[in-house]
Amino acid sequence: MLQGKNIILGISGGIAAYKAPLIVRLLRSAGASVKVVCTSNALEFTTKTTLETLSEYPVYADVFEKDFVHSTEHISITDWADLMIIAPATGNIIGKFAAGIADDALSTTYMAFNGPVFIAPAMNTKMWLSKAVQDNMLEMKNRQHMIIGPAEGDLACGYSGAGRMSQPEEILALINEYFSAEKLLDGKKVLISAGPTVENIDPVRFLSNYSTGKMGYAIAAECVRQGAEVILISGPVSIDAPAAVKLVSVKTALEMHQECVRYFANCDVAIMTAAVADYRPKDISDQKIKKSDAELSITFVKNPDILAELGSMKKKGQIVGGFALETENELENAKAKLHNKKADFIVMNSLRDENSAFGYDTNKISVIHASGEMKSFELMTKKEAAVAIIHETAALIK
Repeated sequence: MLQGKNIILGISGGIAAYKAPLIVRLLRSAGASVKVVCTSNALEFTTKTTLETLSEYPVYADVFEKDFVHSTEHISITDWADLMIIAPATGNIIGKFAAGIADDALSTTYMAFNGPVFIAPAMNTKMWLSKAVQDNMLEMKNRQHMIIGPAEGDLACGYSGAGRMSQPEEILALINEYFSAEKLLDGKKVLISAGPTVENIDPVRFLSNYSTGKMGYAIAAECVRQGAEVILISGPVSIDAPAAVKLVSVKTALEMHQECVRYFANCDVAIMTAAVADYRPKDISDQKIKKSDAELSITFVKNPDILAELGSMKKKGQIVGGFALETENELENAKAKLHNKKADFIVMNSLRDENSAFGYDTNKISVIHASGEMKSFELMTKKEAAVAIIHETAALIK
């Protein structure tokens, strides 16, 4: 899969740098050419001789080294590479990347590189969880870099928790996965809604649903893998957004409606997976509603129908898809939704299917097209379901 690919391996100065030679070996065994760029501190944990022997290229560790053909190696090496991975990526180097500081071989090479970047963080748990590092990681995600890990476990400093660099084999697998994508959505901009919405009753109570966002987030990740620029409009969930997406966090159906309409005009595809509340309380109490002997009645008003509005807004060449989660008369209701919302396809699933829909890591879906064509799939992981859905979407684009 990596045959003929040129990869820069950036190594910064953490204890996990001792794993870097294995990364070089695995990449070379998979057919890639590897050039190593590192900080001077990285060479406290591994050696130039080892890295140069395994890569069969000189190691670039000093902007002013005399042994290189080009005096601007950080420019020439980036013209050569298809992908750059930083493993390990310490809190320090991530901070430099985020701030635009280029004062060593690795940070200058990163700044000059305009291709796909993978980052494998490795540091003490307290450092990883610090606001500074988390803010910088958010910037890395906003730049559409792929984040690998970190894993949890025992750390060299004696702590146990998040901060371990992912294993070289896992890093290789994700790079393989990246290059194995068919780039079905290359150059396309995709809008995805995901998760639940929250409708307030008073300052302490709200109405919502069981959506976890897992299906929408899996679709967002697959769109990125297939080369798309992704805007993810998400209600409150407890999972991390995929790397390389633009995340827009919302709470209510009105907020989700506003953001979806705002971004849709400049998108090629919209896939509405969110479980949006159909109704909201007409009046929201500004004080907590106290218990009393009287019965409580709440008047509800309709929320905007986001899928229907996008279906009416779409122009020639735009594709709109939605989800139909049903509990009865699944096919009939899904087809009616497809027609009424003017969608190009509907993904149908049912709460009656075991281990499917809300809360599960698996789903059983059928994709129904406006043409009348329908494809049904057996129970599979949501990641696999996302692949199937994007293949169906790409076929419509063609």
